[in-house]
Amino acid sequence: MKRINNSVIALSLLLGMANIHAQEKKQLSLDEAVQLGIQNSKNLKIDAAKIEEATADLLEAKNRQLPELKVSGSYMYLPIKPTVDIKLPGVSGAGGPDVHQVAYGSVNLSVPIYSGGRIKYGIQSAKYLVEASKLSTENDKIAIAYNVAQAYNNLFKANQSIKVLEENLTASQKRDETFLKLENNGVIARNDRLKANLQTSNIELQLLDAKNNYNIANINMDLLLGLPDNTEIEVDQNYIDESQDVKAVDYYVNEARENRKDLQALDQQRKAAELGSKAAKAENLPSIAFTGGYVAADIPKFLTVYNAVNVGVGISYNLSNIWKENSSLKQSKAREMQLSATNELLNDNIKLDVNREYQNTDYSKKRIAVFEKSAEQANENYRITKNKYDNGLATMTELLDADAAQISANVGVINAKADAALAYRKLLQTTGTLTIK
Repeated sequence: MKRINNSVIALSLLLGMANIHAQEKKQLSLDEAVQLGIQNSKNLKIDAAKIEEATADLLEAKNRQLPELKVSGSYMYLPIKPTVDIKLPGVSGAGGPDVHQVAYGSVNLSVPIYSGGRIKYGIQSAKYLVEASKLSTENDKIAIAYNVAQAYNNLFKANQSIKVLEENLTASQKRDETFLKLENNGVIARNDRLKANLQTSNIELQLLDAKNNYNIANINMDLLLGLPDNTEIEVDQNYIDESQDVKAVDYYVNEARENRKDLQALDQQRKAAELGSKAAKAENLPSIAFTGGYVAADIPKFLTVYNAVNVGVGISYNLSNIWKENSSLKQSKAREMQLSATNELLNDNIKLDVNREYQNTDYSKKRIAVFEKSAEQANENYRITKNKYDNGLATMTELLDADAAQISANVGVINAKADAALAYRKLLQTTGTLTIK
């Protein structure tokens, strides 16, 4: 049995060492993590495809202003002799020619001169939609930058919690060793020593929970950044000390109105919709084009035509527009109304978002001061309680309670600072000014 147990322990150690070596460590600053997140974002790949689609629509609109040149030709074999009756004066069509094949070809050129503005409006509208697609992509980049910052923040908090708990676990384990000696010497009761052991076990459970949270946060970061899922990310804690010079809320509201990419994209869509209405109105106007062509035909033993060149001006007008209602114009006007209402709603939501995140930023900064004060009180309380306990003036329960309060307060300070840094970045995201370096 001992040999089996030793073999199992040895195998576990080997597997553990293999996992350690297999897990790659990568140190990343927050800005580096944001860059990786943007480079590997699947959402941005979809956005890139949408920009390509909008650009192709613009190319199609531009092509409409270019000349149309068409070439056609045909050859036909006639297995049965056709009946040809020529009705020209002085020409006899009796019997007709012996025709068995026909070949003809034509070249037609059309150059648009006037189309009521449909081509011009179509090109301008397509340009606005390309710009709207690009602005939407920029807005998505800012959202991704915040999502990465949020995941980075969670990883940092989990890592810091582990460090604090490991320090306290080491101190608690040393305390257990001391209490065991005191118990053996009859200085303290066994019950007091067991209370200290229970406190150590509680810290161990908290540490397991923190490590589990860290592993989940790390996997989430790996997926966001496009890294192998066995990559352990080492965060740079200096980001929580970034200076945050928070201005008045009106400043951020104005910043949002000037910099929000989704608002700018919507403005481009509204301009495109206005041009769409103009293009729809132009459908009731005629189209004029310069035309030209060349025709050649050959019917052996009957007819040969060469150099049949024609030039002129063509006019096209759909008379049914007189009694048909312009459904395209109504659809475009409805689109304009929809985008106008969306613009009003978005402006209201921006104002609400900025005010909410401004309050959250202010609240987060105030929490830091409260937690720091609480930590100072908890640390001092533990020091006093420890002195009292050493002098027999405090119970074991009071000492352990003071120790637990100290742990909670110290972790709270770290979390409060991290949450404040993240809240400020969220405020910048709502204003559209979250920088992507």
